[in-house]
Amino acid sequence: MTQITASLVKDLRERTGLGMMECKKALVEAGGDIDKAIDDLRKSSGLKAAKKASRTAADGVVAVRVDGGYALVAEVNSETDFVARDDNFLDFVNVVADAALAARSTDLAALMAGDLEAKREALVQKIGENIAPRRLAALQAEVAGGYVHSNNRIAVVVGLNGGSEELAREVAMHVAAVNPAVVSSDQMPAELIAKEKEIFSAQARESGKPEEIIEKMIEGRVAKFLKESSLLDQPFVKDPDTTVGKLVAAAGATVTSFVRFEVGEGIEKEEVDFAAEVAAQVAASSK
Repeated sequence: MTQITASLVKDLRERTGLGMMECKKALVEAGGDIDKAIDDLRKSSGLKAAKKASRTAADGVVAVRVDGGYALVAEVNSETDFVARDDNFLDFVNVVADAALAARSTDLAALMAGDLEAKREALVQKIGENIAPRRLAALQAEVAGGYVHSNNRIAVVVGLNGGSEELAREVAMHVAAVNPAVVSSDQMPAELIAKEKEIFSAQARESGKPEEIIEKMIEGRVAKFLKESSLLDQPFVKDPDTTVGKLVAAAGATVTSFVRFEVGEGIEKEEVDFAAEVAAQVAASSK
């Protein structure tokens, strides 16, 4: 069982907006699994939403390259934000992205096997901080476009059949801001729909309404979930009066795929008690 720390309780509270004691109790019952605690809270209290952002340990930046119908996105990590803004680090990120584009490859291990690894090691020696190219992804379509947010922490590439690179960039900007799960609702994984349906079922049955009404409630909530999570059904971020689907259709285009990277997503952050660390160092030095 994961230890229920104050930081874990704080994280759950920030993601749900519920009280500290309620969050602590939910974590205890879920064995310290924060995602399970959120699901349990949604079932028992009707909690409608929780921030699903992963806890991040790594800093760094993302980069995009587009060449005709080929688009590539890369993430390179550093240990601190300070280094992530360093010109030497940013130059290295550009070298990695350019090399991946030239090779038309997302095989990071193969890409780093030669001169790039030597350049990485030299940079580590120079700045005194670990540098780690983390991942690459690419797509191929009739038309491709990309967008990197101003903080260099979110990057998106989008593929279209028809349309223009500028349209693809507009859609990529929307994906960066709204973070849809899939292009269209028919692409939603069945296991994710089943999980949401289970949660909606638990919520609906607390209403005490007849079974036939409950089934309609569940169907309605699942439909709403699919609409809110699917790119084509979402209101376009720059013009909420139209959907992304209508925007691209008006240009005679269709969205084939997208890739969205956010720096550090999915990397667990090690919690450090700096006061305890300093105390340990002082104690060790006094011996």
